[in-house]
Order: sequence, then C-alpha cells, then structure tokens
Amino acid sequence: MTMLSGTNLPRVGGYNQAVVLDAIRTTGQVSRVELAALTGLTNQTVSNVVRKLLDAGLVAESGQAPSSGGKRRTLLSIRADGAFAVGVHLDPEAAVIVVADLAGDVVGGRRLRLTDPGDPEDVVERVARAAGRLVERSGVDRSRLLGLGVAAPGPLDGTSGAVVSPPNFPGWGRVPLADMFATATGLPVALDNDATAAAIGERWIGGADRAGSFLFVYFGTGIGAGIVLNNTVLHGDSGNAGEFGHMAVEPGERVCHCGATDCLGPYVSPPAIIDDLLRLHGRAAADRIGLTGTPDTVHHDWKALRRAARAGDPDACDVVRRAARRIGEAARGAASLLDVSRVVLGGEALRGIEPILREEIDAAVNRTSVARAIRAVAVEQSVIGDTVGAVGAASLVLHGNYAPGWRMLTDVSG
Repeated sequence: MTMLSGTNLPRVGGYNQAVVLDAIRTTGQVSRVELAALTGLTNQTVSNVVRKLLDAGLVAESGQAPSSGGKRRTLLSIRADGAFAVGVHLDPEAAVIVVADLAGDVVGGRRLRLTDPGDPEDVVERVARAAGRLVERSGVDRSRLLGLGVAAPGPLDGTSGAVVSPPNFPGWGRVPLADMFATATGLPVALDNDATAAAIGERWIGGADRAGSFLFVYFGTGIGAGIVLNNTVLHGDSGNAGEFGHMAVEPGERVCHCGATDCLGPYVSPPAIIDDLLRLHGRAAADRIGLTGTPDTVHHDWKALRRAARAGDPDACDVVRRAARRIGEAARGAASLLDVSRVVLGGEALRGIEPILREEIDAAVNRTSVARAIRAVAVEQSVIGDTVGAVGAASLVLHGNYAPGWRMLTDVSG
C-alpha cells in the first residue's frame, strides 16, 4: 500500500501530524511501530506526533495487537468526533447539505430545493441558513467544526474563490462564492468544483480502497472528473483540471457551450439521453416509459428513464448504453494518459444505471494494449454513494486541514 513519507525536520511538525493522521485513517488500526515503517519517520518522531494527536482528540488508543512473544503493541485509530465539517453541493435544482465527522460519516444531512437558482445571493442566503439549522440539529461540538466546503460546477477562478459563468446556472457571471459563504456563515470556506470535491471525498473516506491513483467520473447535471495520482489531487494551473465533459469523442450535431461538436458533455447529459430516446425510438416508447419530454420535467423524466433501463426496457437500455459507450471512449483516453489502474463512478444521476455504465466503461478502458498486457483497469462505484458531492465538499475542509500536502510542508507556522 502506497503511503506518503513524512519529514523529520522539526519545523514542519504540522506536516508530520498530517502524514501520521493520514496513515492512521488509511490503515484503520495501526501501532506506533507500524506507523514509523509506513511514514518513513523515526520511532521518536512518531511517538511525539501521536502524543500531540491524542492530546488534540484526533486519534484514540483503541486496543492492542495480538502478542507475537513480546509486549503487546497498542493500536491507534481515528476519533470520528475529533473534527467536523459542513459540506454543500450546489446543483441548479437543489443544494445537498451535510455535516460530516473526521471519519467521513454523515451525522446530519438535508436536501434544499432551490426556488431561484439564477440569483446567487438568494442561493447563498438560503443555503447558509439551512446549514446553520443542520449544525444545530446535529448537536456537534461547535469548537470542533473546522469550516464549510462548497462543491460547485465549474469553471472556477481558484485564486479568488469565484465561479465563472457555470453553464448550468444561467445568469451567473463571476460569483465570489467563497467570500459570500464566509460572510453568511462566519466559517472558513473551501471551494472546489464538484467532480474534484467528489474525488477528494472518495480519497478521504475510501481509506486503503482508494489509496494511490484513480480517475473519478462524476455524473450529475453534467459530467466531470476528478484526478488523484499517488494520493495527490490534481487541480491544474487554473484549478480546473478534470473538465471531462470537454473530452473529444466521435463528433455529431450537438454543440457544446465552448463551440465544439465533439465534446462528450452534450451527448451524455440527462436531457441529451432523454432526447435520444424520443429521437431514436419515438413518442410511443416515451409514453410507455413515462417521459414527458419537456425542459421543466427533466428530473422526473430522467428518473423514469433510469427506472426503465434498470427493468430492462430495450429502448431505455439502448440510449443509456449509447451514452455509456461515449463515456467509455473518453475514459479510455483519460486512463491511458494518466496511467491509472482504477476508474470510479459516482453522482446522483447514476443511481440505478451503474451496472450498464460499468460494463461499457470496463469494456472500453480494458481494450488498450497496456491494460491487456500490464494491468487491467478496475471500474468501481463510489464508496460514498449519492451524497458524494456534498460529502466531498465537507472533505475539502477535512482534507485541507489534515492531509499531508505541499502547502503544509512549506508553511513554517504549520
């Protein structure tokens, strides 16, 4: 199992604490001696760091390892109630809000329908109020609430914490979401695009099952991707790595908002797949499945189409497979470029059709010579489930505070 190495330089104790905490989280239960081997830190450094983590209430002694002839070793594990974060996933239809603990478990959650998604000030105000009520209801220790994470559709201006004209939020220009939420809640705010946040959540919560590298394909109102390489989340120079919807596939008639006709996104969104059903199989098939086919019924129609595909309706399965093959084509290129051995699928829009997507994407990514000759690429569902966007948003805060990274390594104050 790949582990990050710490440093024995005394001035970066914060980094070492993060390295040790990450190793405990990823392993589940581990002794101090094993931590030294996993992190590359000396036994003395591990002992000092563990003492600080115990004093801070972030880890606990949770039993003893079986004796191998000598003194039994004390095992350490994460204290789930050691820290909490609020996560908000913004979607044009609704905001999903969760309170998550240090283990990534949701201790409270709600879905807030957005009545006026075109007004960012109204969205922030309503979400902030709902988040405050949720924290109160969850009964968490406010002194251990680290902050609020926001997962929003891109593109983002990462340096200013703003979203910039997201395609699915008409009327939004440059919206300083991070500052707006900080003002509305009084909490530190972390902002990232929804697919990257989901990948961070998957890495944070997946433990040993998500250690290393993977491509996270996120399917919601649109499609995006988060990239984790050797336990490091890639953001790119502008903070917009993983624009999976702009991967080039076989061109057709649908025009992307960027002007191209071969971008993946316009062919695999829920409205596009519903349109495929009507166009390819006609009104009779739509009526049989229960599709209205109007712009204001996309949510209802998409649920009905997924339900029909799950039940084996041939026309519903046909259009879902067509979309899945395009996603597989894009995933094959991305997996080959990144040399990842795992593709993870998540997002609320996937519910019920994961087996079809997994089958088509598996066939595509394992068609390459590298996959056949060296290692197969595993295609798996998210360990988090439907709330991956919101839990990922909360993980932005937990990960940002407690994951080893270059920012912590170079921050002398640590």
